[in-house]
Amino acid sequence: MLLLALVLWGCGREPVYQEQAYVFGTLVEVTLYGEPEPRARALVREVFREFQRLHEQYHAWQPSRLTALNAAFAAGPRPVPVDEELASFIREATELSRRSGGLFNPAIGRLVALWGFHGEVFEPRLPEAEAVARLVAQRPAMEDIVLAEGSAASRNPAVQLDFGGYLKGKALDHAAQLLRRQGVANALINVGGNVLALGRRGDRPWRVGIQHPRKPGPIAVLDLRDGEAIGTSGDYQRYFELDGRRYCHLIDPRTGAPGQSAQSATVLAPPGPEAGTLSDAASKPVFLAGPQGFPASARAMGTPAALLIDAQGGLHITPELAPRLSLLERAP
Repeated sequence: MLLLALVLWGCGREPVYQEQAYVFGTLVEVTLYGEPEPRARALVREVFREFQRLHEQYHAWQPSRLTALNAAFAAGPRPVPVDEELASFIREATELSRRSGGLFNPAIGRLVALWGFHGEVFEPRLPEAEAVARLVAQRPAMEDIVLAEGSAASRNPAVQLDFGGYLKGKALDHAAQLLRRQGVANALINVGGNVLALGRRGDRPWRVGIQHPRKPGPIAVLDLRDGEAIGTSGDYQRYFELDGRRYCHLIDPRTGAPGQSAQSATVLAPPGPEAGTLSDAASKPVFLAGPQGFPASARAMGTPAALLIDAQGGLHITPELAPRLSLLERAP
């Protein structure tokens, strides 16, 4: 991991300690308020070690416990051993998929790979339409996975798990639990734009921005309350362009193709032990649901406070989020 310490302490400055690292293929940042610097440094490094552990053990295409399980699924329905952490991830992701009506579907890793998003560089090419159609017809789903005591099996050999739309949120929750156990009351944890707040930044709330999908900087800001998390999915980070059209990594399980009806979707998850996970997972079906379906999708996921920026750049904000949001730019 590449670490960058940004220490903002002393000489009239706020008692803030902040470090950044590169994990999960993205920038992560942890900010602590009111902790002595040596203790803050040690706590942040512990958080980063946990991030790295999750990244290595659940990587979707480099050798990991997840790729080993996917290989077993492809080989047939024979059960293979899984530990309790992986089993709990599968159970939780299955329930989130059910709530999303299947739009959140970590079982479509083969489709993600087919579009070229299992790598750090994205080649501007389209997959064969027949290959996409075959995978869509096989309908890989989280419900195909059968968990028994200490084992897992898949009834569908097309199932290939990819926790890319889930793991960053899980990392937020693990970090929050770790910091709370150590008595940290005030912190902001940012994993690639998925952000969870603990407490406050001194006498004011933690303020966060929502990235503009087509310009540098935020399109809106809001104050996060203790235990809340916010997550954004967009077509502006992992994508390629071909013949003037943008293809992003957010694959619609119904069509087998990248979603095209939105530029980004943001959800605000209420406080709770899984707020980070929910902020990450819920933004995917909200993005894929598009301008007409996103309010119902957000409610179904338990995140009714949501914002969607459509393919033309128009803003759509649910009544639950509107009072919390300060727009820096209006819709065209």
